[in-house]
Amino acid sequence: MTKKHKKGGKNANYSTIKKLIQELLKDQKTRKISHKQIIKKLGVRDKKTKNLINSILTEISKNKPKSPHGQSATFSGDEIIGKVDFVNPRFAYIISEDLEKDVMVKSDNLKFALDDDTVRVRILPSKLRGGRLEGKVVEIINRFRKEFVGKVEVSANYAFVVPDFRKMHYDIFVESADLSKARHDDKVIVEITKWPAHDKSPKGKVIKVLGKSGENEAEIHSIIAEFGLPFNFPDNLIEQANKIRNGVTNEEIIARKDIRDITTFTIDPLDAKDFDDALSIRKLSNGNHEIGIHIADVTHYIKPNTLLEDEAKERATSVYLVDRTIPMLPEKISNELCSLRPFEDKLTFSAIFELDDNAHVKKEWFGKTVIHSNKRFTYEEAQQRIEKKSGDFFAEMITLNELALKLRIERFMRGSINFETTEVKFDLDENGKPIGLKTKERKDAHKLVEEFMLLANKKVAEYVYKMKKGKIKNTFVYRTHDYPDVEKLNSFSVFAKKFGHELKVDEAAISKSLNNLIEDIEGKPEQNVLQTLAIRSMAKAKYTTEIKGHFGLAFPHYTHFTSPIRRYPDMMVHRMLLHYLENGQSLSEAAYEKKCQHSSEMEKRAADAERASIKYKQVEYMETMIGRDFDGIVSGVTEWGIFVEITATKCEGMVRLSDLKDDYYVHEPEQYRVIGQNHGNTITLGDDIRVKVMKTDINRRTIDLEMLKKVE
Repeated sequence: MTKKHKKGGKNANYSTIKKLIQELLKDQKTRKISHKQIIKKLGVRDKKTKNLINSILTEISKNKPKSPHGQSATFSGDEIIGKVDFVNPRFAYIISEDLEKDVMVKSDNLKFALDDDTVRVRILPSKLRGGRLEGKVVEIINRFRKEFVGKVEVSANYAFVVPDFRKMHYDIFVESADLSKARHDDKVIVEITKWPAHDKSPKGKVIKVLGKSGENEAEIHSIIAEFGLPFNFPDNLIEQANKIRNGVTNEEIIARKDIRDITTFTIDPLDAKDFDDALSIRKLSNGNHEIGIHIADVTHYIKPNTLLEDEAKERATSVYLVDRTIPMLPEKISNELCSLRPFEDKLTFSAIFELDDNAHVKKEWFGKTVIHSNKRFTYEEAQQRIEKKSGDFFAEMITLNELALKLRIERFMRGSINFETTEVKFDLDENGKPIGLKTKERKDAHKLVEEFMLLANKKVAEYVYKMKKGKIKNTFVYRTHDYPDVEKLNSFSVFAKKFGHELKVDEAAISKSLNNLIEDIEGKPEQNVLQTLAIRSMAKAKYTTEIKGHFGLAFPHYTHFTSPIRRYPDMMVHRMLLHYLENGQSLSEAAYEKKCQHSSEMEKRAADAERASIKYKQVEYMETMIGRDFDGIVSGVTEWGIFVEITATKCEGMVRLSDLKDDYYVHEPEQYRVIGQNHGNTITLGDDIRVKVMKTDINRRTIDLEMLKKVE
């Protein structure tokens, strides 16, 4: 380097400085170097040249090449913005759109950022094994939540709230004056009022007492609060709903396609309170079948720019907890006006198809209709008609089932994946306590309804997709499902091979290969584990205006049209479809994409809450089984313990590695196992083991197990 550069480089031009920096970075190879170190090595002292260097480094950073690990080269001292994933008390990951791999931050460097907070992170010089970056939080940009649900532990002059949320790793300090009459062991909602500076506990105040810990109402209310779900509808919204009159008027009937004289019925669960879809069937003179899929016309009653519309958009979905439903719409709408109850004229939005005997669609029609349901079937009653070939409307039910079976076969031939997950249902006493459980079996009647709903959703999406205004595709809400993550698929393939199952992961063969695997493992001990792992390797379905296909269903275009009582995206689809049927221009993509993102987020929140309520009931149920031995299968392996699904109850508990006394076990994530360092014993995902129920914790929703033996 010349003396001129060392003294400040006032005459150094941009290209010369950039070349020097590039040579310096090239010499560093894989070692990290900060902005300050670069300035020091170049011997620069004046502010102008320092600013020039920082500008060049920013430019280089924006255009930096991909590393062998698939992420952009990142310099020590660089700062990124991301969201916190607080996985355990020792460290968190920062998820950033700027990086393909997450940044690890130790708890001491988190600056008391909590899960889902948005933070600014500075990259540290050290680099962890496997190419993982390490960082330090320098700024908390946005706190995601300030309210938490937990159990109060009261001392003489103060209390702590121990949060239920597993990713909240700090107890919250509450002074006696801020307890709001909460007592020891109460479940409460606490608001954080002061974030910690040097001590470990944030300070808060109790804003709502939910009840005594362990009681059903308190625990379910704590789940509702934990996931930010609404407890009820505001009074003014109920009042608005109650003012809405039945829309089946003579004028409305004249404006619609009248199919009240065609055989129509609903098929729903025994305990269903709202019926938002119905099927009609009639034989045509040409021998084909006219099948109508009729959906409650919710948007006839819920108008834009109303309280009801705003509430539905915000909730985005109904939530189904173990002992209750949190509806998207008030009862007057969902259970009365829009419920397709038998022997009543109802307004619907319909997809009507002419199918030949091979279930090929010959004609299609979409539009507003009025129907009159002839019967309300439960799934059990519909199944009886199919199996016994007797009872009212049995001939129509059998025809529908035969057509549905052909649609199903064709769907699988085209690459749709046949995932059949086991669903557990609890029997509850009058106090909400689980007194038994059973697995829900899906029979032909369930699959019949599913197949026609899939047909309607697919055909509506295709119909709008094919519409054009000149060269412009109409904006629409799609339900999409991306191709699976290749790395996860490869790992799953390796694991499936341990059980003797081959899985082809190339794009052309994956669907068929997965279906063959699912068929092969049916009824075998490894069925649940392999199917769970297969689902985990899949991408998450979402709502979007992007024109993408649905991998799992093998549909190039798919939407949600069939459940507007419980899903806001279906309401959007109804409005958009009607708009285009009436020759409307393409709608705002940006506005609808924003609504799609919110709906996807709320759908995930609802699913998490539903799982939490199931887990709570599982823990409550297994509380009566403490001390008993069970057979189980290893359903998950982590660095701190082994998850075991108990075969008899489908409840999942954990054997902690620290409780295994026969050896010191180390986690090998690539092999889905832990291995003993002294004797080489292994415990692998899918292993059959015998366990004892040792302890349950309602607040943490955990079941502690003791491993008795591995079943060879």
